[in-house]
Amino acid sequence: MPYFSRLTDIVTCNLTSILEQAVDKKAALEEIIFEMKEGVSGAERSVNTAGNNVSQLEVEIGEQRAAIGSWVQSAQEALATNNEAKARQALERKHEVEDLIAGLEQQLESAISTRDHLRTMMNALQARLADATRRLKMLSNDENAAEDSQSSDSSAGFETSPDRQDRVDLELEALRKQMEVK
Repeated sequence: MPYFSRLTDIVTCNLTSILEQAVDKKAALEEIIFEMKEGVSGAERSVNTAGNNVSQLEVEIGEQRAAIGSWVQSAQEALATNNEAKARQALERKHEVEDLIAGLEQQLESAISTRDHLRTMMNALQARLADATRRLKMLSNDENAAEDSQSSDSSAGFETSPDRQDRVDLELEALRKQMEVK
């Protein structure tokens, strides 16, 4: 039975509530984790696509800015040969390119916002997945109480993103500095 119809359902879900209603908690968690992994994979693809869109827009804006310089140079050359009509035409093209750049810059702002939103959503999905994975591991440990329990690490078998690891490292260092001051 699918638990989630949208990625936001994963982020906003209450795992405790879902598990309380489940007959077989372990099977429910395994299904939830499967769906979450699919959601994270989809989110990663979306973030990559959005990042590529940002890069393409940045390249196109750079190319168009270079074209402005070319049109200005054409206008100067035309004036140097007393060809005012050609200079005027070159300046008109320059203004067209400037208008195009203005539109591309708005698209770029939107693309950056979309990429950042998708990245935030992906991080939230990864956090939910890590929580579900920890819960499954704890449930499995409870079922296998006779066996030696293993200590659970913060990632619970889920590989954290380099960005998250960098944030954790920075926060850990800040906490160390705070403790030294006291």
